[in-house]
Amino acid sequence: MHNKVVFQAAKALDSLGVAVLRFNFRGAGLSEGKHDRGRGEVEDVRAALRFLAEEFPRTPLLVAGFSFGCWVGLRAGCEDARVEKLIGIGAPVNDSDFSYLSECAKPKLFVHGGNDEYGDREKVRQMVAGLPGENELVVVDRVDHFFTGRIEELGKAITEWLGHGAVHWPREKSLEN
Repeated sequence: MHNKVVFQAAKALDSLGVAVLRFNFRGAGLSEGKHDRGRGEVEDVRAALRFLAEEFPRTPLLVAGFSFGCWVGLRAGCEDARVEKLIGIGAPVNDSDFSYLSECAKPKLFVHGGNDEYGDREKVRQMVAGLPGENELVVVDRVDHFFTGRIEELGKAITEWLGHGAVHWPREKSLEN
Protein backbone atom coordinates (compact mmCIF):
# COMPACT_ATOMS: atom_id res chain seq x y z
CA MET A 1 0.00 0.00 0.00
CA HIS A 2 2.86 2.36 0.74
CA ASN A 3 5.29 1.52 -2.06
CA LYS A 4 6.12 4.10 -4.70
CA VAL A 5 4.26 2.29 -7.50
CA VAL A 6 0.95 2.15 -5.64
CA PHE A 7 1.40 5.75 -4.47
CA GLN A 8 2.11 6.99 -8.02
CA ALA A 9 -0.94 5.19 -9.42
CA ALA A 10 -3.15 6.61 -6.65
CA LYS A 11 -1.74 10.09 -7.25
CA ALA A 12 -2.50 9.86 -10.99
CA LEU A 13 -6.06 8.66 -10.37
CA ASP A 14 -6.64 11.36 -7.75
CA SER A 15 -5.42 14.03 -10.20
CA LEU A 16 -8.31 13.03 -12.47
CA GLY A 17 -10.87 13.28 -9.68
CA VAL A 18 -11.18 9.52 -9.24
CA ALA A 19 -11.92 8.44 -5.68
CA VAL A 20 -9.02 6.25 -4.54
CA LEU A 21 -8.93 3.57 -1.87
CA ARG A 22 -5.56 2.00 -1.07
CA PHE A 23 -5.56 -0.94 1.31
CA ASN A 24 -3.35 -3.76 2.52
CA PHE A 25 -4.34 -7.32 1.82
CA ARG A 26 -4.92 -9.66 4.75
CA GLY A 27 -1.72 -10.24 6.68
CA ALA A 28 0.14 -7.31 5.08
CA GLY A 29 1.23 -4.29 7.11
CA LEU A 30 -1.12 -3.86 10.05
CA SER A 31 -3.98 -5.79 8.43
CA GLU A 32 -5.40 -8.74 10.29
CA GLY A 33 -5.55 -12.20 8.83
CA LYS A 34 -3.11 -14.41 7.05
CA HIS A 35 -1.91 -14.46 3.44
CA ASP A 36 -4.16 -16.84 1.48
CA ARG A 37 -2.30 -17.27 -1.85
CA GLY A 38 -4.85 -15.17 -3.73
CA ARG A 39 -8.10 -16.83 -2.67
CA GLY A 40 -8.92 -14.67 0.33
CA GLU A 41 -7.25 -11.63 -1.19
CA VAL A 42 -9.80 -11.61 -4.03
CA GLU A 43 -12.41 -11.31 -1.28
CA ASP A 44 -10.44 -8.38 0.16
CA VAL A 45 -10.81 -6.61 -3.20
CA ARG A 46 -14.52 -7.45 -3.28
CA ALA A 47 -14.92 -5.94 0.19
CA ALA A 48 -13.12 -2.79 -0.97
CA LEU A 49 -15.44 -2.57 -3.98
CA ARG A 50 -18.50 -2.95 -1.76
CA PHE A 51 -17.21 -0.12 0.42
CA LEU A 52 -16.59 2.16 -2.56
CA ALA A 53 -20.00 1.38 -4.06
CA GLU A 54 -21.66 2.34 -0.78
CA GLU A 55 -19.62 5.53 -0.43
CA PHE A 56 -20.05 6.56 -4.07
CA PRO A 57 -23.38 5.19 -5.27
CA ARG A 58 -24.10 5.38 -9.01
CA THR A 59 -20.41 5.99 -9.69
CA PRO A 60 -18.64 3.57 -12.02
CA LEU A 61 -15.74 1.79 -10.39
CA LEU A 62 -12.23 1.12 -11.61
CA VAL A 63 -9.76 -1.43 -10.26
CA ALA A 64 -6.03 -0.79 -10.42
CA GLY A 65 -3.54 -3.22 -8.95
CA PHE A 66 0.22 -3.65 -8.78
CA SER A 67 2.01 -7.00 -8.95
CA PHE A 68 0.14 -9.45 -6.70
CA GLY A 69 -2.59 -6.78 -6.44
CA CYS A 70 -2.82 -6.81 -10.24
CA TRP A 71 -3.37 -10.56 -10.28
CA VAL A 72 -6.11 -10.63 -7.63
CA GLY A 73 -7.53 -7.16 -8.28
CA LEU A 74 -8.21 -7.72 -11.96
CA ARG A 75 -9.90 -11.03 -11.13
CA ALA A 76 -12.32 -9.31 -8.74
CA GLY A 77 -12.79 -6.39 -11.14
CA CYS A 78 -13.64 -8.66 -14.06
CA GLU A 79 -16.33 -10.39 -12.01
CA ASP A 80 -17.97 -7.19 -10.71
CA ALA A 81 -20.47 -5.48 -13.03
CA ARG A 82 -19.93 -2.14 -11.24
CA VAL A 83 -16.30 -2.07 -12.40
CA GLU A 84 -15.97 -0.49 -15.83
CA LYS A 85 -12.19 -0.35 -16.36
CA LEU A 86 -9.13 -2.21 -15.16
CA ILE A 87 -5.50 -1.19 -14.74
CA GLY A 88 -2.82 -3.81 -14.26
CA ILE A 89 0.63 -2.62 -13.22
CA GLY A 90 3.63 -4.94 -13.22
CA ALA A 91 1.62 -8.06 -14.07
CA PRO A 92 3.58 -11.00 -12.60
CA VAL A 93 2.98 -13.29 -15.57
CA ASN A 94 6.08 -15.41 -14.91
CA ASP A 95 4.44 -17.25 -12.02
CA SER A 96 0.74 -16.26 -11.98
CA ASP A 97 -2.19 -17.52 -14.06
CA PHE A 98 -4.04 -14.68 -15.78
CA SER A 99 -6.20 -16.98 -17.93
CA TYR A 100 -9.34 -15.61 -16.24
CA LEU A 101 -8.83 -12.44 -18.31
CA SER A 102 -9.76 -14.36 -21.48
CA GLU A 103 -13.42 -13.93 -20.48
CA CYS A 104 -13.14 -10.24 -19.53
CA ALA A 105 -14.01 -7.73 -22.27
CA LYS A 106 -13.74 -4.64 -20.05
CA PRO A 107 -11.22 -2.00 -21.20
CA LYS A 108 -7.82 -2.72 -19.68
CA LEU A 109 -4.58 -0.81 -19.38
CA PHE A 110 -1.38 -2.66 -18.56
CA VAL A 111 1.70 -0.67 -17.58
CA HIS A 112 4.85 -2.70 -17.44
CA GLY A 113 8.56 -2.23 -16.92
CA GLY A 114 10.66 -3.31 -19.88
CA ASN A 115 13.02 -5.19 -17.53
CA ASP A 116 10.41 -6.42 -15.06
CA GLU A 117 11.88 -9.44 -13.31
CA TYR A 118 8.43 -10.89 -12.44
CA GLY A 119 6.78 -10.39 -15.81
CA ASP A 120 8.61 -11.22 -18.99
CA ARG A 121 7.92 -8.46 -21.49
CA GLU A 122 7.07 -10.88 -24.31
CA LYS A 123 4.72 -12.94 -22.10
CA VAL A 124 2.86 -9.76 -21.14
CA ARG A 125 2.70 -8.66 -24.77
CA GLN A 126 1.25 -12.03 -25.84
CA MET A 127 -1.26 -12.03 -22.99
CA VAL A 128 -2.57 -8.54 -23.79
CA ALA A 129 -2.72 -9.25 -27.54
CA GLY A 130 -4.97 -12.26 -26.89
CA LEU A 131 -7.47 -10.55 -24.60
CA PRO A 132 -11.00 -9.56 -25.63
CA GLY A 133 -12.11 -5.94 -25.60
CA GLU A 134 -10.10 -2.75 -25.93
CA ASN A 135 -6.73 -3.15 -24.24
CA GLU A 136 -3.51 -1.20 -24.13
CA LEU A 137 -0.02 -2.17 -23.07
CA VAL A 138 2.42 0.58 -22.16
CA VAL A 139 5.97 -0.66 -21.69
CA VAL A 140 8.35 1.69 -19.93
CA ASP A 141 11.74 0.71 -21.32
CA ARG A 142 14.80 0.11 -19.17
CA VAL A 143 13.01 -0.10 -15.82
CA ASP A 144 12.43 -2.88 -13.34
CA HIS A 145 9.28 -4.05 -11.57
CA PHE A 146 9.21 -0.86 -9.48
CA PHE A 147 9.76 1.55 -12.41
CA THR A 148 13.00 2.70 -10.79
CA GLY A 149 14.14 6.02 -12.20
CA ARG A 150 11.01 6.57 -14.32
CA ILE A 151 8.08 6.26 -11.92
CA GLU A 152 6.47 9.38 -13.39
CA GLU A 153 5.91 7.45 -16.64
CA LEU A 154 3.47 5.22 -14.77
CA GLY A 155 1.34 8.18 -13.75
CA LYS A 156 1.51 9.61 -17.25
CA ALA A 157 0.31 6.35 -18.80
CA ILE A 158 -2.66 6.19 -16.42
CA THR A 159 -3.74 9.81 -16.86
CA GLU A 160 -3.43 9.66 -20.64
CA TRP A 161 -5.39 6.42 -20.90
CA LEU A 162 -8.21 7.60 -18.69
CA GLY A 163 -8.12 11.13 -20.06
CA HIS A 164 -8.55 10.03 -23.65
CA GLY A 165 -10.37 6.73 -23.19
CA ALA A 166 -9.03 3.29 -24.03
CA VAL A 167 -11.09 2.83 -27.18
CA HIS A 168 -8.98 5.06 -29.43
CA TRP A 169 -5.55 3.98 -28.22
CA PRO A 170 -3.23 1.58 -30.00
CA ARG A 171 -2.83 -1.86 -28.49
CA GLU A 172 0.71 -1.08 -27.38
CA LYS A 173 2.93 1.93 -26.80
CA SER A 174 6.55 2.04 -25.71
CA LEU A 175 7.83 4.91 -23.60
CA GLU A 176 11.48 5.66 -24.23
CA ASN A 177 13.82 8.51 -23.30
